Amino acid sequence: MALVAGIDSSTQSCKVVIRDADSGALVRQGTAPHPPGTEIDPEHWWTALLTAVEQAGGLGDVEAVSVAAQQHGMIALDRDGRVIRPALLWNDTRSAQAADDLVAELGDGEAVQGAKLGAEHGGGRGAERWAAAVGLVPVASFTVTKLRWLADHEPAAAARIAAVALPHDWLTWRLSGAQSLDTLRTDRSDASGTGYFDAVSGAYRRDLLALALRRTPGGVERIVLPTVAGPEEIAGRGDTSAGWGHLLLGPGCGDNAGAALGLDLRPGEALMSLGTSGVVAAVATAATRDATGAVAGFADATGHHLPLACTLNASRVLDATGTLLGVGHDELSRLALSALPGAAGLVLVPYLEGERTPNLPTATGSLHGLTPASTTPANLARAAVEGVLCLMAGCLDALRDQGVRIDRVFLVGGGARSRAVQEIAPAILGVPVAVPAPGEYVADGAARQAATVLARSDGAAPPSWSRADAVIHRAEPLHFVLDRYQEVAATVAATVESRRG
Repeated sequence: MALVAGIDSSTQSCKVVIRDADSGALVRQGTAPHPPGTEIDPEHWWTALLTAVEQAGGLGDVEAVSVAAQQHGMIALDRDGRVIRPALLWNDTRSAQAADDLVAELGDGEAVQGAKLGAEHGGGRGAERWAAAVGLVPVASFTVTKLRWLADHEPAAAARIAAVALPHDWLTWRLSGAQSLDTLRTDRSDASGTGYFDAVSGAYRRDLLALALRRTPGGVERIVLPTVAGPEEIAGRGDTSAGWGHLLLGPGCGDNAGAALGLDLRPGEALMSLGTSGVVAAVATAATRDATGAVAGFADATGHHLPLACTLNASRVLDATGTLLGVGHDELSRLALSALPGAAGLVLVPYLEGERTPNLPTATGSLHGLTPASTTPANLARAAVEGVLCLMAGCLDALRDQGVRIDRVFLVGGGARSRAVQEIAPAILGVPVAVPAPGEYVADGAARQAATVLARSDGAAPPSWSRADAVIHRAEPLHFVLDRYQEVAATVAATVESRRG
C-alpha cells in the first residue's frame, strides 16, 4: 500500500494527514500548535511541522508529500537563505496604507514596464489597472503590500532581500533541504495571491514588485521568486540528510485551493470556510478581473481559477461572543437557536479585527439596536451568528457579481461545527448548505495532490478518491435579516470612510 502525506500549515496550527494513495483512506495523522500573532518567525512553523509529522508516525513509509499553507505571508530571505525578519501574515493590517499607496500610484500612471500597462488597458486608473494586471486589487492582506510596508518602514531589511517566499514555498524548500534559493518552488494558487503574479499568463510581474520595493538598492531583477510548478509536477525530493531522500515533493498550494481540492469542489459549488478568516471560493474555468477589489482572481490547484472573497472575521467572532457571555460553543449555539430570527432588532457588525470585505482595515466591531427587549444573552448569541453569516453572504454576492454561479455552499472550518451556524446559514445565504463531516480538508487536498504527483511519476492516471459525505441543510430565506444587516453595515462603512478621509 503506497502512502502519501498532506500538510496544512495554517495560521493556528500544523496538521498532517497520511492517506492511502489509491483509495484516500486515512491511515494516521498528527497536529501541533502555532504561536499566536500576526508577525511570526517561520522557524516556529518548521518546528510545528516536525512535531506534527512525528505525531503522525513519521514519513519513513510515505512516498510523496505536499504542503498547503496560509496564503500571502511575506518571508524575506537574504542571500544565504536566512529569514531577514519575522514573517508578516495575511491578517497583519499594518500594510493598509501601503495598499492604498500602491493603488493610487498605479492610478497616477507611475511607470511600470515602460508604461506598458497603461497603454494596454486604455489608461485605466488605479484599481482597474491592478485588476487587469494580476486579477486583484491590493489590500493589506496581500504580499505585495507587505513588501511596500517593509520598504517604507524597514528599508535596511528590504535592501537585504535576495528572495521572497510564501509559507508553503518555504516549508517545501525546508523539506527539500534548503540547498539553494534557486530551488524554491511554488504553485499558481499561492503565487496568484502575492499581487505580482498573473495567473492567466503564468508569469511574475516584476514591474509591480518593483513598484512595491521602490528605492530598494539593486532593483528587483536580482530577487529570486519561487519557480511556479505545474499542478502535477514534481517540485523536488526530500532532504537526504534528514532521511527523506525517498520522498517526492508536490508543488503544494494555498490553503483555500487545498480545501477546494480536498472537497473535490465542482462548478456551481462554493467553499465557505469559517476559520480565523471567512472565505468563499468557487472553481471557475475563466479568470475574474474585479476592479472593486471584493473578489481576488486567484488560481486553484488543478490549472483552473479560484475567484475568492475573504473576510478577516469569522469564527473568532463567535469565540469572543461566547467569552463575553461566559459560555462555551455548544451553549452559545443553543442560545442563538432559542432567539427569534432578527434577534429582536439586535445587529452585530462583526469587524472585530478591521475588515477586508468590505475593505475597512481600521474598522471595529459594533452592536446596534440595543433596547431593553433586545439586550438578552439569547439575542446577542443570535446576532453574532447572523452577523457572521450576513458578512459571508456579502462574499457570495461579490462572486455572483463576477458571473460565478453558486447553487450550493460547502460549509467547513471551526465555525461550521456550530449547530446554530448550520441551521441558520441556508436562511441567510439563500442556497442549500452542505456540511461535510469535520475533517482536515486543506491537508486532505494536499495529500490528494501528492497522490496525483506520485501516480504521474509512474505514468499512471490520478487516483479517484470518494467525496466526503455531507448533511444538506435547507431553509426559507430570511430576507429581512440580511436587509437590516446591510443597512446597518452601510452606515458603519460610511462612518469609517469619513474618518479615514
